[in-house]
Amino acid sequence: MIKRLIAGGRQFLGLHAPGRNLRVLPDDIFLVSYPKSGSTWTRFLIANLAYPEKNPDFSNINDLIPDPEAMAKRDLDRAPRPRMLKSHDCFDPRFRKVVYIVRDPRDVALSEYYFDIKRRAIPEDFPLTKFVSRFVRGELNHSHGTWGENVATWFYTRAHDSRFLLVRYESLQVNGMQELRRIAEFLRISADDQRLAFALEQSSANRMRELEKKQAHLWSSTRETRKDKPFVRAAKSGVWKMELPASSVGEIEAAWATLMQEIGYELTSVLVQSPYLLQK
Repeated sequence: MIKRLIAGGRQFLGLHAPGRNLRVLPDDIFLVSYPKSGSTWTRFLIANLAYPEKNPDFSNINDLIPDPEAMAKRDLDRAPRPRMLKSHDCFDPRFRKVVYIVRDPRDVALSEYYFDIKRRAIPEDFPLTKFVSRFVRGELNHSHGTWGENVATWFYTRAHDSRFLLVRYESLQVNGMQELRRIAEFLRISADDQRLAFALEQSSANRMRELEKKQAHLWSSTRETRKDKPFVRAAKSGVWKMELPASSVGEIEAAWATLMQEIGYELTSVLVQSPYLLQK
């Protein structure tokens, strides 16, 4: 009998998913990010680049770019090689080739907040300021550390490694063709402008919203969540400027000022800039 297992807040059917105990193969390629940083969108972009004939959607995205936290070990072992795998893990030296998606933590905090409401991890009236404090401390419904811990473990160990590609979510939104071309070249996927444009169109926020309406019940991340709350929300950058209280913005910036600036995120006040950066 197949049991329904619940691990780390994620629900799936089948044998135990390996998660961090994944058997890593020498030719594996990893798409890594902190949760709610655009990994689903990037999975769709890459899947539409690599497998356009398979019409990637929420019913088959886990097959095309598997998630070790949501798939059975036997299914992962049978996946065609080289495997392109999704991960939210902190630095793992076994991951040889990595595309790392980073997103402004002020937007990440908002996205996590709304997703936790969608999956009933917090009530709808949970105070946003209280959630942001938890976000900064890493007291969340997953085991991937804080934004700063997760990003720093990859950024400071692999930033100058030729097998590591850092992609900012914001850059991918503003310069989709250019950034997707970088990803394609890194993954050695042959893609002309027409193919890049097709992947962007097939992975647009509007199309993903329509797919979600029809297929939310088929995908591990949305199957057991509230249907009145969308998974694909604004899909924009800078929403924090309109929705996050100034105190919460300051709390996030104070926690990770150095890392945020080194990656290219502007802070709202010089008062939270680190002494290290002010001395440079």
